[in-house]
Amino acid sequence: MRVSFSRVALALGAVALIVGSAGPAQTAEPTKDIVTTAVQAGSFNTLSKALAAAGLVETLKGPGPFTVFAPTDEAFAKLPPGTLEALLADQAKLTKVLTYHVVPGTVMAADVVTMSSVKTVQGQSVTIDTRGGVKVDNANVVKTDILATNGVIHVIDAVILPQ
Repeated sequence: MRVSFSRVALALGAVALIVGSAGPAQTAEPTKDIVTTAVQAGSFNTLSKALAAAGLVETLKGPGPFTVFAPTDEAFAKLPPGTLEALLADQAKLTKVLTYHVVPGTVMAADVVTMSSVKTVQGQSVTIDTRGGVKVDNANVVKTDILATNGVIHVIDAVILPQ
């Protein structure tokens, strides 16, 4: 794969902008797992409810490491009417959607400049686009590199759906 210097510089600039907007860098070692970190953030109530309904809480509290593209409550609110309720009523479909947001291993923001896609736990790959910011499928990455004891969380502004 051939990547021009200007594209790498642009992507690094986008990552730096996003990381810079995420607030102060974390300097201490994380002390909480991904689920606890998300719950305590206060903006992932719907995600937490969905993880519980899918039976994925213990998995994401496990050793990992995992990278989670975490949609906020506002992201879930953007779904068409009835979509969230239908997903919560269908555990198999809900599990497919949620595991589409999880990547095995730790993928930090700086890693995306070398990626055009990454395979999810669900089995399909999400597309990564670093032109004009960072996008994962149709979702903008709005905060990056929230460290947990078993991986990393990147906040996204939309729920991404597998094919």
